Amino acid sequence: MNSKVFKLITQLSGRCSPIDLLMILISNKIRYVFIFVLIFMWFKNDSYKRVTCKATKSMGVTLFIHTLIKLFYFKPRPFVKRRVGILIPSKMDSTFPSKHTLLVFAISTSIFLYDRVLGSIMWVISVLTGFSRIWVGHHYPFDIIGSAFIGTMTSILLDKAAGEYSTNTQ
Repeated sequence: MNSKVFKLITQLSGRCSPIDLLMILISNKIRYVFIFVLIFMWFKNDSYKRVTCKATKSMGVTLFIHTLIKLFYFKPRPFVKRRVGILIPSKMDSTFPSKHTLLVFAISTSIFLYDRVLGSIMWVISVLTGFSRIWVGHHYPFDIIGSAFIGTMTSILLDKAAGEYSTNTQ
């Protein structure tokens, strides 16, 4: 099923230049939107500053998890095993987990836990980021789903741990 959904999505890529360009833009440059939002939140007020700190911690833990998984698990990228037209060059490292997807979901979930509206917008952008990674031929759908789950759960668990800690110290 993973390969079938991947094939279904990638069959569409390369057929419409404006959509391809949009997917390439999202895949390569969307991280700057997340950085901009975090910087904006940092300077907005103290409660947003705390959210920015939580998002940054979540990113750090998520990157650590990413490194651990990459040490012990290797799954070739789709274009290594199949003839797939990729829209942009990629590393030949393991396809799971997707670092792009991990980080954007970690950030958007941290924001969502504090601000539902902004967090929902960021979540939509995160879903588009994951989809774009499939569209350009770099990841399978389950890589994206698994990465989204890890990024989301990392933020939720860190938030719960921080909440319990602050409750116990007061």
